[in-house]
Amino acid sequence: MATDSQAKNVLEAQLRELYGRTVWTHKTQEKCADILRARNHNMKIFQIILSALTTTGILITVFGDNRIIGIVSAILSAILFTLNAYFQKYDLGEIAQKHSESASDIWNIREQYLSVLTDLNSGILNLEQVSQKRDELQNDLFNVYKGAPRTLSKAYKKATEALKMNEELTFSKEEINNLLPMVLRRE
Repeated sequence: MATDSQAKNVLEAQLRELYGRTVWTHKTQEKCADILRARNHNMKIFQIILSALTTTGILITVFGDNRIIGIVSAILSAILFTLNAYFQKYDLGEIAQKHSESASDIWNIREQYLSVLTDLNSGILNLEQVSQKRDELQNDLFNVYKGAPRTLSKAYKKATEALKMNEELTFSKEEINNLLPMVLRRE
């Protein structure tokens, strides 16, 4: 049977792993939402341009006599129709919003994992209480994952860049001090 110290170390190791996975998932959901918002924006602009070109081509064909512009307008109109049909079925803005909502839910659980780790190391909670909180958080996270949309591999790559290279969740002592009131700052 493990000693309390060994049990604490094993529990802490698991919580650290769960925290890390949750950080990664949160950032991936955020990046996926960003990617889909950008795609949605670009596609809307493309639709507007196609619509303008189609309308212009039709007007030129109606008031002039240019068969080639009429054919090009018909092709552009078909492309626009296809895009509109696609976006009728797949609303990228709505999917991006779902990723944002999932990221918010995961952020909350991420912060709770951090609090449980803090409580474990400060001795505020005993091992049984920590285990119970861990199980509750795992259940909460499972429920969030069930409702979360799948992410894109590009989002995972962007999350990796954000966390490893840009250190988006890392603060220096000075940065933290600058965010805190004077009374809470550390030397």
